[in-house]
Amino acid sequence: KKVDFVKSLNGMSEADLKAKIQEDELRLKKLSFAHAVAPLENPQSIRSLRRDLARLKTALRKQQLGF
Repeated sequence: KKVDFVKSLNGMSEADLKAKIQEDELRLKKLSFAHAVAPLENPQSIRSLRRDLARLKTALRKQQLGF
């Protein structure tokens, strides 16, 4: 799953990456709030979303630097 996710990032434009980051940050906020109110069925989803967000930000930064 991770490898496919990383490969899909290579074809995305800077605007697409920014939009995906914004969308995932909102999803992370909602998940964290839902977990605070009532325990989630799968709390590991918060961790995986956080890591995907970091991968997106890294890909965006690489693109901005021209790597």
